[in-house]
Amino acid sequence: MEKIIFGNIVDVHRRIIYPGKLTIAGKHIKDIRYDEEAKGSDKYIMPGFVDAHIHIESSMLSPTEFAKIAVRHGTVATVSDPHEIANVLGVEGVNYMIEEGKKTPFKFNYGAPSCVPATDFETSGARITSKDIKNLMIKNEIKYLAEMMNWPGVLNNDEEVYKKIQAAKESNKPIDGHAPGLKGKDAEKYASAGISTDHECIELDEALDKINAGMKILIREGSAAKNYEALSPLLKSHTEQLMFCTDDSHPHELINGHIDRFIRRSFDIGADLFEVIKIASIYPINHYNLDVGQLRKGDFADFVVIESMTQFKPVATYINGEKVAENGRELFTTPTPTLINNFNCSHKMVEEIQVSVKDKKVRTIVAHDGQLITSSEIIDSSQLRQQDALKMVVINRYNDAPPSIGYIKGFGLKEGAIASTVAHDCHNIIAVGVNDEEIIKAVNEVIRTKGGIAVSNIDEVTSFPLPIAGLMSDLSGEVAAEKYNELLEIAKSLGSTLHDPYMTLSFMALLVIPALKLSDKGLFDGQKFEFVSLTD
Repeated sequence: MEKIIFGNIVDVHRRIIYPGKLTIAGKHIKDIRYDEEAKGSDKYIMPGFVDAHIHIESSMLSPTEFAKIAVRHGTVATVSDPHEIANVLGVEGVNYMIEEGKKTPFKFNYGAPSCVPATDFETSGARITSKDIKNLMIKNEIKYLAEMMNWPGVLNNDEEVYKKIQAAKESNKPIDGHAPGLKGKDAEKYASAGISTDHECIELDEALDKINAGMKILIREGSAAKNYEALSPLLKSHTEQLMFCTDDSHPHELINGHIDRFIRRSFDIGADLFEVIKIASIYPINHYNLDVGQLRKGDFADFVVIESMTQFKPVATYINGEKVAENGRELFTTPTPTLINNFNCSHKMVEEIQVSVKDKKVRTIVAHDGQLITSSEIIDSSQLRQQDALKMVVINRYNDAPPSIGYIKGFGLKEGAIASTVAHDCHNIIAVGVNDEEIIKAVNEVIRTKGGIAVSNIDEVTSFPLPIAGLMSDLSGEVAAEKYNELLEIAKSLGSTLHDPYMTLSFMALLVIPALKLSDKGLFDGQKFEFVSLTD
């Protein structure tokens, strides 16, 4: 049975908007044409939105629950890197995400994680080899080689790295990049290896260098890294080389908006309407060769209906010809997600995280709100608390091993501690707090739940369990957002001034982002790519 929808057709290919009638037959658009009956309509029909780089796991929602939230905002597809769960469970984790995604009408497009683990300077739950990559590339569900974080390996002609790149080339699938700060000749060599995108640019000149090297730039605005403002000038100069992505977005923010937020913000700064929508839809579809419609005759009927181009409010979303969301509610149900995990460490004691730095200079991580990068300071041990430098620990979740200890500045906690197993990339336990007792209480709560986030303060410990790989909840998006907000507010009440202390904490073990980070094996210099001592 055919479906007919009237409204203003936003034809981004011909750069026109006209009153029209859209006819759907099955999964496809049978016809799309001008129609007088649509004159005066306040509804605008345009291609559905695509998040060009996201880790579904970082939403803390299962793929099925993520899909329910995303479609409310007009998103019909994602380019999803299952890198996080792959670090916990390897290829089994990748297959889990693929199968869970099939339980929804949403169009998940997964990549083969290229760097599991991201480095050999940390302990992960699994390893994905070039042979694994070659086998994954055969799968129709795998659309690309996910972010090549090992940029030193690319620049230094690492054999295993190039085997992975070659596997993608042989499958004629694109290769995603991840090279923070790379410029000039290094950016040119990185791109010449076949790497086609980067989502790690935080400065305009870096993005321009990579564009000149032949790469496309994914403008990122997630819960931790917020690069839109710095890169927004590109929206008026290099639109065909751009896409939008969230990368990592926690549930309390996802529930309030997704790619539609990029579009509203871009309209506000006067960017071209048609180009902005193409950045949010057409360019990722073409780059990754996605089976997603572009609002043309014969395409899959994947589109969004917007009420008022001024307020840009999605009121209906269609995927494969079926209405999947209307007026802020999804129109499909899914089964309870399957649980899967890899968690083997045991209860910890305060004595295990005690370290003496008395009368020494302490090499301290400095966190920056809204950024994944850190800097480093040398602080006299007698001045640590006065300068807001708190103890941070990273604990191997896969085996019992001695904790790794460091100090970090910028969290602002005056009381208590926070802990999490959302700790990129290997997702060991990471915690920061005002004293050893509070840190251990938060850590042991996470161990008790076998993954999740926790906050401790004197006699009270509150947690949000994440039973799916220690990364994702089995709750609905609304409940997960509410629970996350609860812990976020507690952390802020303890003194943290960060926009999202849990999201910032999650990147403090991400060794491939400079400058100073902490893995379960020790303090790591991300510029020299080597371990460094805690005391100077």
